[in-house]
Amino acid sequence: MRFINNRFFLFLAFAFLGLNLAVAQEIIPEKVKDSVKPAVTIPAGGKLKVDGVVAVIGDFVVLDSDIDLTYKELQAQNIPIAEVTRCELLGKLMEDKLYAHQAIQDSIIVSDADVNETMNRQIDYFVENLGSPEKMVAYFKKKNLETFKAELFEMIKNQKLTEQMQKKIIDEVEITPEEVRQFYAKFTKEDLPTFGAEMEMAQIVVKPEITQAEKQKVIDRLKQIKKEVEEGASFYSKAVLYTEDKASASSGGYIPVSRKAQLVKEFKDAAFSTDEGKISEPFETEYGFHIIYVEKIRGQELDVRHILMVPKVTPEALAKAKEKIEKIRAKIINKEITFADAARSESDDKETRNSGGLLMNPRTLETRFELTKMDPTLYNQVADIKDNAISDPIVEQDRLGTPSYKIFTVTNRYDEHPADYAKDYTKIKDLALKEKQIKTIAKWSAAKIKDTYVKVNGEYRDCKFANNWVKK
Repeated sequence: MRFINNRFFLFLAFAFLGLNLAVAQEIIPEKVKDSVKPAVTIPAGGKLKVDGVVAVIGDFVVLDSDIDLTYKELQAQNIPIAEVTRCELLGKLMEDKLYAHQAIQDSIIVSDADVNETMNRQIDYFVENLGSPEKMVAYFKKKNLETFKAELFEMIKNQKLTEQMQKKIIDEVEITPEEVRQFYAKFTKEDLPTFGAEMEMAQIVVKPEITQAEKQKVIDRLKQIKKEVEEGASFYSKAVLYTEDKASASSGGYIPVSRKAQLVKEFKDAAFSTDEGKISEPFETEYGFHIIYVEKIRGQELDVRHILMVPKVTPEALAKAKEKIEKIRAKIINKEITFADAARSESDDKETRNSGGLLMNPRTLETRFELTKMDPTLYNQVADIKDNAISDPIVEQDRLGTPSYKIFTVTNRYDEHPADYAKDYTKIKDLALKEKQIKTIAKWSAAKIKDTYVKVNGEYRDCKFANNWVKK
């Protein structure tokens, strides 16, 4: 969570490819052998084979078992694999290694702090879903937690190198209106891209009021923890035990802070106004109440640990919130006020109230949501809403478990249709830009493959790769 300003989430995308692929990320020594210690694996075809290095790309290797594990990862995501060949998967794995290798050559740096933050977030996710660190280690069939963390760290680090390298390649790729027109013009009427059914929706959110008494309980508890640490207790241990920020709990509340960090203002202000080795007084942000321990000051960068506690919502406050949103809903149904005006005047969600409650699609930064790509929770909330109707109040918990009430309405529906240049220009522009980016990456890959040590072993040399990996 990191107390990032909510708008910044719209610009983040991190695709976690699966812990089981971590072995494919290990850097190999200078002299590469054609095989490794044998290990029995079962590929998609069901035949037993001896595991080994099937490809080398610069300082990285791909094992035969990595291809098997990629199949498992695709299956876990319900992606059809019947027509996906081992050659295609190997080609994709080799592309990823080429990016990571070239990122190192280009001195692209991924900080350990950034990797640790992502790793801790992933571990928290696993623990929350699997029940405990021990169950997590057993699920991924690792020797112990240290081994698990070491492999996960390397996987995430190399994945971030890959992402940074890809970003560097396409960052300067732009598309002109004329190029968009030419892209669209090359399609016949029968071959035009089809855009799926979409909808636009709006919401009104009513959050229960947190009583001053509940706030004071949290403030007093944080002051007590501060006193105990100042008397010799470990802030790290207190954070592990008591913070409600799951993303930083396992690292003892650690958060790197800089002037440019995408953190809420109150958090940065408290961090930069606290001396090294000192603990702040409790302060409030939109997430709850915090205390901060400034562990190290390095110029304009701080190593900070914090503890977050969230005041609890009383049953009485929750009941009042429900009563309020039911009254708002009744006024809208009785046409005393429009949904949009009610959102502007009554909604507690500052991200949507100024737009009359309209939700923004975080993938496209537009207000349209394609039905087949919607978040399942949101889809279930709005799927059965009729035109011009208002949903019943829905109680929903945020990331910290704090409940609030919502009502939804569907403002527009768009049926599945062939691409229309005037109506779908933004989507067509995105498709044209992606095609240009793909061509740019292909050109980059072809050049780098020529200059990089690449070796493909055994039967995989007969694969028909999209790239010239065997340098024929």
